[in-house]
Amino acid sequence: MSLPKRVFLAQLAGLPVFDPLGDQVGRVNDIVVAMPTGYAATPTGYAATPTTPRVIGLVVEVPGRKRVFVPTTRVTSLEESQVITTGVVNLRRFEPRAGEVLAIAGLRERRVIVRLAPGSRTAEATAAQSTNTQSTNTRDADARPSIDATVEDLAVDIRPKAWTVTKVYVRKLVHAPRRGLHLNRRRGETLLVDIADVSGLDTDPRESDTAALLAAYRDGAVADLADAIHDLARDRRRQVATALDDDRLADVLEQLPEDDQVEILAGLDDERAADVLEAMEPDDAADLLAELPAAHREGLLARMEPDEAEPVRRLMAYDEHSAGGLMTSEPVILPPEATIAEALALVRREEVSTTLATTVFVCRPPLETPTGRYLGIVHFQKLLREPPHAAVGSVLDKVKPLHPASTVDHVHRMFATYDLMAAPVVDGHGRLVGAVTVDDVLDHILPEDWREGTHG
Repeated sequence: MSLPKRVFLAQLAGLPVFDPLGDQVGRVNDIVVAMPTGYAATPTGYAATPTTPRVIGLVVEVPGRKRVFVPTTRVTSLEESQVITTGVVNLRRFEPRAGEVLAIAGLRERRVIVRLAPGSRTAEATAAQSTNTQSTNTRDADARPSIDATVEDLAVDIRPKAWTVTKVYVRKLVHAPRRGLHLNRRRGETLLVDIADVSGLDTDPRESDTAALLAAYRDGAVADLADAIHDLARDRRRQVATALDDDRLADVLEQLPEDDQVEILAGLDDERAADVLEAMEPDDAADLLAELPAAHREGLLARMEPDEAEPVRRLMAYDEHSAGGLMTSEPVILPPEATIAEALALVRREEVSTTLATTVFVCRPPLETPTGRYLGIVHFQKLLREPPHAAVGSVLDKVKPLHPASTVDHVHRMFATYDLMAAPVVDGHGRLVGAVTVDDVLDHILPEDWREGTHG
């Protein structure tokens, strides 16, 4: 067993990884590159110094779709068909640290500037073009022409205890002067260049684009951000989704079409996907999980906290065309002795959605679904008209509840007849198990592609 002197990183993706006994541990998912803050300057240019990018490990996907980190010091053999490691693999989930980037997911197709070697055919052609046309190509202080390119692959020289990126395989961007665009449709010339002649590896222009997009919608409606994300190309959509925190991404997913939801969730590792599902409303999480293959669905439910997964499992047991399939399991619930002031404080909470904040459901303890005996509801407007010290149990509206098996048509008629914003769903024992809100009804009435009509 031995290591080659040089390897191209794209060749490693997908290779099986084995332990010293010959048992397969997993497959290479990506390669971790430690990026420098900059290259070290010398009188003749940029030298390959310790600040040159280094490969520090492999991201290996093990059974359960979990990604773990294997340092390069543990790799004893690299071949065309396999990777062999030594020692015990740490099964802690991989999390990139500051200054680290994934070679496949983060560097491939990254836009860079390449300084061309003097006298090369590409340099001469570029120099001629810059003389005769208005080109975006620039010149360095040493008069060498440069080109815009995208990264195709990285070449790594392997030495004892050090894997150093020495070459970059790039594809020249083809320029369309009339439109001021750079097009890269696999037509540009490819070059293998020294790492010292490449700038931009440590800054992804898409990252600043992502930050600008999120900043533009920071204080706006979630639905508007969802619209913007829906209109992005797939890779950009995934990048923006990755940049969102769990709560914000959960809110966005609830506003996106099902295809987008599934695509974004599939792009997350399972642990983060489970965290995002926990942050979603249980009914929205149940609807999304229902679109996934059974094995993936069960894997995500198993990773969720039990008290978060349980209501989702209950909702998934109902027919999607019933009140149980439409309802949420987390309405605003209070006991009858709670005061109007307490109710108003509860519905003011930021995490309570607009539609759920319209109605307080009054029940006997326990106050989590399934509750004790359902007593009635109090609409938000009525809360505003009553004395703050009054008990909510004294101002109840005795709205007849739905049953989980009630048909969608029955739900529609009930909302239209009584002008409801939210309706209780009660089981055969008189316990509140959830509530159907008006937005749930609208989502069901409107055609499946109704969100498409909001994008233009």
